[in-house]
Amino acid sequence: MKESFFDELGFSTRAVHAGEEIDYENGPGDVVAPLHLTTTYARKTLDETPGGYDYIRSGNPTRTALEKKLAAVENAGYAFAFSSGLAAETSLLLSFLKEKDHIVAFDDLYGGTLRIFRKILPQYGFEVSYADATKPEEVAAAIRPDTRIVWIETPSNPFMRLCDIRAIAEVAHKAGALLVADNTFLSPYFQRPLDLGADIVSYSATKYISGHSDVLAGAVLTNDKTLAERIYLQQNATGAVLSPFDSYLVLRGLKTLELRMERHQQNALQIARFLEAHPRVERVFYPGLESHPQYALGKKQMTGSGGMLSFLLRGDKNYVEEFMGRLHLIPMAVSLGGVESLIEVPAYFSHASVAPEVRLRSGITDNLVRLSAGIENTADLINDLKTALNN
Repeated sequence: MKESFFDELGFSTRAVHAGEEIDYENGPGDVVAPLHLTTTYARKTLDETPGGYDYIRSGNPTRTALEKKLAAVENAGYAFAFSSGLAAETSLLLSFLKEKDHIVAFDDLYGGTLRIFRKILPQYGFEVSYADATKPEEVAAAIRPDTRIVWIETPSNPFMRLCDIRAIAEVAHKAGALLVADNTFLSPYFQRPLDLGADIVSYSATKYISGHSDVLAGAVLTNDKTLAERIYLQQNATGAVLSPFDSYLVLRGLKTLELRMERHQQNALQIARFLEAHPRVERVFYPGLESHPQYALGKKQMTGSGGMLSFLLRGDKNYVEEFMGRLHLIPMAVSLGGVESLIEVPAYFSHASVAPEVRLRSGITDNLVRLSAGIENTADLINDLKTALNN
């Protein structure tokens, strides 16, 4: 449960202090939540479970501290920390679906999520339909009587397309379905889908929430007690929990989320403007640019545009590879959301597991490049891109 003391406090205050309140009575007054590595907890009697803990899979004080902090920054009632973002998504889906249930999913999603939808869920008898979720009416048209979940990602990966969360929530709820929103690209700092009507929000906490490219983690949050109970049952039964040490790392990273996100956005916006004006760049996809077709929607439901952008180079695969090879500061690597900038070509990295015909149908071509803007000096990043483009 979220603690009412933090409800009226600012985001950065909650990110620093929630879940790590100093216990002067039962402990030494730890300012930082300690790392609890024990796998089991001793009892004095058959019925007693001290602190509510009995085994590490069911609960751990370090993980509890992280979940309280996550709930506080998300304005959520319940939070669950998972061993990865995809473990969180899989557990979430299995919590609410039974054989022959139907899902409506955005047709612009992270490749790992698409792999679950296209290759894993059909094995269990689940059906998935895809719709352009930038248009709520197309989501409504795709819904069937057996639709149980509407799944969106906003901004989307890799085209940074936006979904009107409030409008799609109304569509889903009218049909008796749950709305799940993947908010990985913006984090709770720039967007809070639960406040806009989503039933559940999911994260790859590996990315911005942790923020240092050194931990694998996922998170699921909700305000509904019944949904939370089902998520916990699934997580505890299948064991997809975050380890104490990884929980400790995410706790540490989360404290600087506001500072990092502001810098990520500052760099991303300047880079997007530079790329948009460069003759070797065909198009830039970034919600903070006025040229973005959903710029107004972003201003309405987001408090910032984040650090992710994509762009189309004027050239083929060979030119893209040459461009990447001329970068000296920005590494070519998968993942995103760390303090260091990272660049990749979705067709060969994040969406490599997607069938080629599906990629092409979605517009994921060999000249599409995705950039995660880190927190380095802005001029240094732009100079690195400028040198690679100009040579």
